[in-house]
Amino acid sequence: MPLEYALEPDLPVQEFIDLLSRSTLAERRPVSDPIRIGRMLREADLIVTARSDGLLVGVSRALSDFSFCTYLSDLAVDEAFQRQGIGQELIRRTREAGGPDAMLILLAAPKAREYYPHIGFTPHDSCWYLPRQSD
Repeated sequence: MPLEYALEPDLPVQEFIDLLSRSTLAERRPVSDPIRIGRMLREADLIVTARSDGLLVGVSRALSDFSFCTYLSDLAVDEAFQRQGIGQELIRRTREAGGPDAMLILLAAPKAREYYPHIGFTPHDSCWYLPRQSD
């Protein structure tokens, strides 16, 4: 079945939550809070999707200034569709949409730490963050 990729700025909240639940990201995203998930989607600059026969099987959600940097906040692929290059294609399309002058940046999920170097990402040793106040 061919995959269809698209920019979907109005991705429905429930479809995103459903995909997160079919991927490994649900354990690290507020899937029980659809209002917060809705804000995450609404405020994203880029939402790239992969669909198989209409079913959402992959998504990339990113924040970008389209000039210097694009932060890839979420990369989720349905576990039943993993290892088919969907994640790589979502990354490629996200990078393309962010513009040729923008660096692509992400924080790897623990289970994906080995994936990103495999597809060409360079590790960076000076990432710093402040935890969410609500956690």
